[in-house]
Amino acid sequence: MAKAHPSATPLAPFRVRSFRFQWPSDLAASWGFEMEILILGWYVLVETGSVLLLTLLGSLQWAGTLLSPMFGVVGDRIGHRRLLCLMRVFYVAQALVLLALALAGLLNALYVFLVSAAMSLVRPSDMVMRFALVGETVPASYLMSAMSVERTTSDSARVVGALTGAGMIAAFGMGPAYVAISAVYALALALTLGIARPTARPAQMPSVPHGSHWLDLREAFGYVRHTPLLFAAMCLAFLINLTAYPLTLGLLPYVAKEIYGRDQTGLGYLAASFALGGLVGSLLLTPGGSAIRSGRWMILFAVAWYVALALFAFADSMAWGLVWLLLAGCAQSFSLVPMSAVLLRHVEERYRGRVMGIRQFA
Repeated sequence: MAKAHPSATPLAPFRVRSFRFQWPSDLAASWGFEMEILILGWYVLVETGSVLLLTLLGSLQWAGTLLSPMFGVVGDRIGHRRLLCLMRVFYVAQALVLLALALAGLLNALYVFLVSAAMSLVRPSDMVMRFALVGETVPASYLMSAMSVERTTSDSARVVGALTGAGMIAAFGMGPAYVAISAVYALALALTLGIARPTARPAQMPSVPHGSHWLDLREAFGYVRHTPLLFAAMCLAFLINLTAYPLTLGLLPYVAKEIYGRDQTGLGYLAASFALGGLVGSLLLTPGGSAIRSGRWMILFAVAWYVALALFAFADSMAWGLVWLLLAGCAQSFSLVPMSAVLLRHVEERYRGRVMGIRQFA
């Protein structure tokens, strides 16, 4: 691990060579995710004309969260960098399968669902390994800045990656679009190989006998349950995902169509506004993140997030709706980035992957 410096600037995490590889690799992977989700959703809607199948495809994207704790177990055993490399090899492989089917004229909705189902089991745990690697390679004094910068990979992808995917499929079609997606995933894999290997592997080994994955997992849940700070953060994460995210992830199409009377373009503006707010929040946290009280911030801005969503619910014009979604996205970053920093800062090293997996599971 790199030597800690007394002060952290917005670019301080990039002093760590490993982070200089990890951030662009995560950015490329996130852009690939967003491009692929949009392209496949559009393909299923056009080919089948079924909104039900479209929502089923969307729900598949979250199936892998149930496996995230086990990915954490495996990452703690074999190394987070190694597992992330294997995951990104899989991304390249599945993209090449869909590319080959598209170029051969054999692609259909069934193949899309099968490949998407396999991808959905792996994709959600990508964030688990990213955060575990940040905690493993970045000094504690840079941790909040690093988490803020890391968060921009997913926030920017929701804004830019989705627009890029839409533009490519409209201009070039499915085959060429998947050439680009395959290339983006390959770039992510190549950059991941540049992330430093851990220098203190023995400290990461679990305390239970090798091969007892379920005991590893049960031990991690017990560790979280008996560590008040971690348990409180997990409870807050669960409540947020249960009550705050559904409005911005699942109900925006209804709001766009039934409340504001807009089409897909209006829906895109609403989704992009929330994502842009998250990106702004992450960027604002980057310069002075190390000086904030993380525990207080994650609770205070969780409340602010709910207030912004309540105001959005009562907004009778799209202009005000965009404003409240932007502020909600910003509050989201102000709450969740400190939460991730708290988890990484206070978890024992040998539990790091499993605890972040439990966080994703929540």
